[in-house]
Amino acid sequence: MKNIQAIEKKIYSLPELLKLVAVWKNLNKTISFTNGCFDILHEGHIFSIAQAAKEADYLIVGVNSDASIKKLKGEKRPINHQNSRALLLANLMMVDAVIIFDDDTPLQLIKQILPNVLVKGGDYTIEQIVGAKEVIANGGNVVINKIVQGYSTTGIIEKIQHL
Repeated sequence: MKNIQAIEKKIYSLPELLKLVAVWKNLNKTISFTNGCFDILHEGHIFSIAQAAKEADYLIVGVNSDASIKKLKGEKRPINHQNSRALLLANLMMVDAVIIFDDDTPLQLIKQILPNVLVKGGDYTIEQIVGAKEVIANGGNVVINKIVQGYSTTGIIEKIQHL
């Protein structure tokens, strides 16, 4: 039997998450962190999250809040509200914890978690990745995953608009 109630318990407030991170670190477990809007979950997201999960014992996914997405992408976004996006991510076996953050970037969250590995997808350099400097200064690593071509939330929205 599946424990459906356990899925929602993977979505944490910051104080709850920091307690969990302390336990994991106390057990000498490694933590990977990735973040994004994940507005319409697609194959590119799944690839990137799976790659992030391979980097450590536990994976934390930071999700931009609705308010932060509106600032970053405009008034018509997000398509799916933050609780829906967090719940979809929490349903993924490879995700151990999900946290919604309100800031434009996850810098403050990364500084508090200090993961062993910070993972981003895209055409970034380490210098461009928010939180990279802090993770590296703490002895961690930064991993940049390749983008899966042909998959983007913007592309999906455009395709739907042309139906």
